[in-house]
Amino acid sequence: MNCPLDYLDPDRAKSAAGHRAPAAGRAGPTGLPAERTQGAANTERAYRADLTHYTDWCAVQGIDGLPTTPALLGQYVSELAPIRKWATISRRLAAVRKWHELHQLDTPIDDHWLRATLKGIQRQHGTHAEQAPAFGAAQLKRIVGGLITESDGVPRFGPLRDKVALLLGFTGAFRRSELVALNVEQLHFSDDGVVVTYHGSKTNQVGQREEKALFYSADPAICPVRTLQRWVALLERPTGPLLVRVRKANELTQERLTDQSINLLVKKYLGDRYSAHSLRASFVTTAKLNGADDSEIMQQTKHKTSAMIRRYTRLDSIKQHNAAKKLGW
Repeated sequence: MNCPLDYLDPDRAKSAAGHRAPAAGRAGPTGLPAERTQGAANTERAYRADLTHYTDWCAVQGIDGLPTTPALLGQYVSELAPIRKWATISRRLAAVRKWHELHQLDTPIDDHWLRATLKGIQRQHGTHAEQAPAFGAAQLKRIVGGLITESDGVPRFGPLRDKVALLLGFTGAFRRSELVALNVEQLHFSDDGVVVTYHGSKTNQVGQREEKALFYSADPAICPVRTLQRWVALLERPTGPLLVRVRKANELTQERLTDQSINLLVKKYLGDRYSAHSLRASFVTTAKLNGADDSEIMQQTKHKTSAMIRRYTRLDSIKQHNAAKKLGW
């Protein structure tokens, strides 16, 4: 089985190549119905993008890909497997599943033959997902502590906003989509620190109210609460987007930052190997190294299981979190 297409049953592959599926209800350009996909906005955008990739592939084959068949999906995945990570393939299959669910059709993803085919492809090509690396707390302290946020008594809005984003993303363990969606009115300051309230996230798609707490640091230069207080004061408004674009002339706007801008910001200060997701991974790793238990970490990350905490923990050095230190030798 050197060729991925060998996983396909010839009869099934033949039927897939000639597949001309009838339309199943009104669909938009991506094949998704007009109604929303009942998820967070980022999830919906991802479904649409992934479904577009699949339907474009079908168009090249001269096939109407929706509704689809197990054989057609097997062919699609076998062509993707040598060039795409399994996480990407799984996401695209999830989009196809969602399309069928929204059209109240049986999903071919659960077909026994397809599941066996996918396992075969996984064995041949592997399923390891590349994870966003974590940075060290000392590294972030040096970076944010060294940012020049004022010159001759005049605030430098760009560096100050970046400092807010890095500190908030790390100490609050925020996803980038959550960060850019925050508004000023969601910050509630007190003598203890600040509580951030928000509604809806990747793991809370029904919009329930959630809270995260940030606390004062002994070092004002890296304190997330003091930095936020200063930034909010300079915004001079009680409502509206928290993280906004800054024009080259050091002029504040009310234009909300995008998900991608947070990713670029992290790379700018920490290096190209890092991403916005490194903020959360670094929070989990740093908290674990400092003795936090899973329930404490989950209170901030909003993960639902300890298994996800273990997945997020990046203890790559053999010297970290090693039982050999506790032998009493």
